[in-house]
Amino acid sequence: MKTTFKVGVAALSFALLSTTAMAEDKVYADFPVTVKGYAGKKSTSVSYTGQIARQTLHDSLKKLAGKGNGKSNPDLKAKMLSYYAGKDTGRTIIAPKTKGAFVISQTEVDEISKKKNLAGKTYKGSISGMPNGMTGEELVKFWIDKASSADKGVDLANGYNYPQLISKFIMGAVLYNQAVDNYLDEKLAADTKPNDKPYKEGAAYTGKEHVWDEAFGYFGTPAHTLTLTPKQVYEIAKLGSKSKDPKDALMYADYNKDGKVDLKTEAAFGPAYYAAGFDKGGNTNYLHTITKAFIDGRALIASAKGEKLTDAQRTELKGYADTVAKNWEMVLAEATFKYAGSVYKDMVKLQTIMEANGDTAKQFGKYVKHWGELKGFALALQTGKNNLGETATKLNRLIGAGPLLINASQVTDIDSKGNYLRDQGVAWSEYMLHMAKVQKLMVEKFGVKAKANDVTKEMAALLEKLGDNASAEND
Repeated sequence: MKTTFKVGVAALSFALLSTTAMAEDKVYADFPVTVKGYAGKKSTSVSYTGQIARQTLHDSLKKLAGKGNGKSNPDLKAKMLSYYAGKDTGRTIIAPKTKGAFVISQTEVDEISKKKNLAGKTYKGSISGMPNGMTGEELVKFWIDKASSADKGVDLANGYNYPQLISKFIMGAVLYNQAVDNYLDEKLAADTKPNDKPYKEGAAYTGKEHVWDEAFGYFGTPAHTLTLTPKQVYEIAKLGSKSKDPKDALMYADYNKDGKVDLKTEAAFGPAYYAAGFDKGGNTNYLHTITKAFIDGRALIASAKGEKLTDAQRTELKGYADTVAKNWEMVLAEATFKYAGSVYKDMVKLQTIMEANGDTAKQFGKYVKHWGELKGFALALQTGKNNLGETATKLNRLIGAGPLLINASQVTDIDSKGNYLRDQGVAWSEYMLHMAKVQKLMVEKFGVKAKANDVTKEMAALLEKLGDNASAEND
């Protein structure tokens, strides 16, 4: 990838909202080596391959989670744990992989970065939205165990789609959490990974340069995102399956024009995919806002030329970090809003089928899938640096530990042996109301704007239908 690094010095003071260098380039690449006394051969200080390796581990784990045959499968479980908790050599990139015209350069995780895993970077706090107060890592391992013995990763008896639960939760508990609650938070402190020292001995990047790069890698967007539209980034993430001509996606991704997609710099992964997905509707601008903040922040760090960042520079840098964190949180809130609407619409269809004594199997599978996406994103939203407090409590109560099943039962607990315990759930219409209330909560607490699958207009009719039976505690 080749581009020219440029920095323009702003004339106004920080008090007038402009202090330092701003990146004129639209590509997150080729920032110069500023480490004092560096004697190596690197010509750029940009490095976030470890994070891209984890993006491929996440995508591959999601694919593996759907490989079960409905019976105990120790080999599959071991393979899933290899991609989640192991650091094994020789792990094949199961996803994303070459698809027709969309040719991907790398086929093994080690080609990107060696000895990486997801478990060591998973949210360390307890997950209040699921029973037993498991940590993030414990919850993922619990779901991996369940997925390995579920038919195609789906437990219809209890209502769990494990590929969706695992994937959406990891997008929060690893990717989002590491970026906003680690690299763009504690590691921006003055005495942590200082800018006047290499990140580690012999490195071509300073402490602050690499900290910022690592956060960018967790967002998972092409380095040249600002040269693309959200729809084009969305098509890259879909490997051309959503393009009129699959070759179009390759053209958008292939910035260096070598005929292949380099996963390290040219691919689009989960967080960026969802940001692009909402933005392509034209009502939001999460993808470009986040990417520009990353580029402007990186230019600011480079402009210090290997010296410690001043207090004013760190304050400005924190401003860019705040922009990233707020907009990324919005993407997760938008996803929670979207899938609450999907669950609601599935329930409307299921109700119609049940009233006609029809076959609910196919629609129930869609319902379980969408519920898994809703639950995964709702839990992901709670893994950032902000304590959501009452908002999280309401969200967890509205959604529950499992979806409302057709027989009106719902998982409420997990016993000491890992078995699900079900109890009588709320009425069907009341759980539908819960989904509308989840959307209302996302509007009130986060100000979501894309509002995909908006069903909030249905609340009045549902409340009237339920009357005194509506749960007052969830208003």
